[in-house]
Amino acid sequence: MTHINMATIDLNLLRTFVVIWEHRSLTIAADRLHLSQPAVSHALRRLRDVFDDPLFVRTATSMEPTDAAIRLHGPIEHALIIIQSALMMFSNFEPKTADRTFRISMSDMSQLYVLPTMMEVLSREAPNVRVDVLQMPIEQLAMALRKGDVDIAVGYLVEPGEECIYENLLDDEFICLLRKDHPFQEDELSIQDILALRYVDVSSNITGHGLTADAAFGKAGIAREIALKVPNFTIAPKIVANTDLALILPRAIAIQLNRDQRYRLLSLPIELPSISVGLYCHRRFLSDAGITWLRGLFISLFASGSHTGAHIK
Repeated sequence: MTHINMATIDLNLLRTFVVIWEHRSLTIAADRLHLSQPAVSHALRRLRDVFDDPLFVRTATSMEPTDAAIRLHGPIEHALIIIQSALMMFSNFEPKTADRTFRISMSDMSQLYVLPTMMEVLSREAPNVRVDVLQMPIEQLAMALRKGDVDIAVGYLVEPGEECIYENLLDDEFICLLRKDHPFQEDELSIQDILALRYVDVSSNITGHGLTADAAFGKAGIAREIALKVPNFTIAPKIVANTDLALILPRAIAIQLNRDQRYRLLSLPIELPSISVGLYCHRRFLSDAGITWLRGLFISLFASGSHTGAHIK
């Protein structure tokens, strides 16, 4: 590797290097960096010239790092973290004039609860702020928060890590959702009724809510009959509206879905753990004025006892 003059290094190139390393794909890197793929390809060519090494070699399925890239990755990532932390100490955030994109990870269930209200407020309070919503798997989220790939996460996360700050937004309960003209027309569910129903089950690695409900039913010795498993929440209420299938979900979400009175909401005959919906961010970004403002916005809009949170819940 040749001698490298720091004056020739563009920090954006180093950021591009780290993102390519993380995703092993120029297409995904371009999406994460909000650049075109040709721009990322050009940046990689410049990096190759600087380091006199291919850095990443294309295979049938991915861009694999060379030995030189493997040696470079750790020091470059660490240096960028230090620089970013230093810059944040002197940053200001004025919502009315801010031109910034916030990256928020949340499940489609959380999106239904959060986004309509949040975007209405942002359009007034921070008209030039953009939101990039991601659905980051739980096992990847702590690392994404640490690296700054995600600014905040909303939902119920299992063991997000000690490096993450957690703030409770609300506690909710699970209920059973049926279509309004479902054959079951009693006002209360018994355990026998729970066993007799057939269900849509949402199996997602984006949130831990499903795991909590399944564990509680299992502990109570209740084996529900799952007629349909889906990987996300969005389609489940539509299935319930057109079939005799039932859905177990948080009450706050069910209330939103039932604004047109298409469903029946029934309490469960067993006590399930409450659902804690929280806000997560990494300790490294506590000095980021923009993230601090966004956290405050979430708490004011959705925390228990707030006007919006109390109304929806």
